[in-house]
Amino acid sequence: MTTLSWIILATLAGGILSAVTAGLFAIKAKASQVPMLVSYAVGALLGAAFIEVLPHAFERSDSLQATAATVLFGILGFFILEKLVLWRHCHVEECEAHDPHLPSPPNTDHNAHGHQHNDHGRSGLMILVGDTFHNFVDGVLIAAAFMADIQLGIVTAIAIIAHEVPQEVGDFLILLHSGYSKQKAMLLNVIASAAMVIGGVLAYFTLQLAEALVTPLLALAAASMLYVAVADLIPGLHRRPELAATAQQVLLIGLGIATIWLVGEWAHGGH
Repeated sequence: MTTLSWIILATLAGGILSAVTAGLFAIKAKASQVPMLVSYAVGALLGAAFIEVLPHAFERSDSLQATAATVLFGILGFFILEKLVLWRHCHVEECEAHDPHLPSPPNTDHNAHGHQHNDHGRSGLMILVGDTFHNFVDGVLIAAAFMADIQLGIVTAIAIIAHEVPQEVGDFLILLHSGYSKQKAMLLNVIASAAMVIGGVLAYFTLQLAEALVTPLLALAAASMLYVAVADLIPGLHRRPELAATAQQVLLIGLGIATIWLVGEWAHGGH
C-alpha cells in the first residue's frame, strides 16, 4: 500500500467509522459505560505520546531542545486556547454556574468526561464546529505520522481512534440534548468527521513540499495527546475516587498503553 492509501484508510477509520460506531454505542450505552471508554483513551493517548510519537520526533529532529520546546509551547498553546474558548462561552452564554470540567475547545479531543450533565455552555452548533476543526487537525497529524513512518502512522491512527470514539459519544449525547433526532445527530457527526479525511489528504500533498513541518507537527501531536489526557480526561476520572472505580480506571489506562505498545511491536515486526 502507498502512503496516501494508508492515510485515506486511517482517516476514514479514525473519522467516519468511529463516528458511526460512537453513534451506535451512544444509542445503546448506559451513561456509566462512557468513563470506561475515557480511561482506555487516556492510556492510548499517553502510550502513543511517550512510546511512539515523541521518540520519532526526537529521532528526526536536528535539535532536541527545539523539539522539546515545541512540545512545551504546544501544551501552553492548548491551555491558552481552552481559556479563550471558555472565556468566550462565559460572555456569550450564561455561565454563572460554570463547571471547571466543561467539555472544551475546538481542537481538543476530550468532551467525553462530563458531557452527560455539563453540557450547559455548549450548543449543538458549537459541538459540530469544534468537532469539524479538530477532526481536520487530527487528519493532518495522521498524515504527518504516516509520512514519517508507516508504523508510527498506524499507532497514531489507533490512538486517535481510541480517543475519537468516546469524544464522538459525548458529541452525540450533547446533540441529542440540544434537540436533534438520533438520525440527524448521527448524520451531522459523520459529516463533521469527514473533515479528518480532507485534512489527511491535503496534508499529504502539502507536507511533501514541506518535509520540515513533519517533526514540529509530531511534537504538536504529542503535546495535544498529553494535554488532552492529563488536563482534560484525567480530572473527569477523579470524580469517582472509590477504590473499585480507581482500580478499574488504572486497569483500563494500562490496557490502553499496552494496546499502543503491542500494535507498535506488531507494526515494527512487519515493517
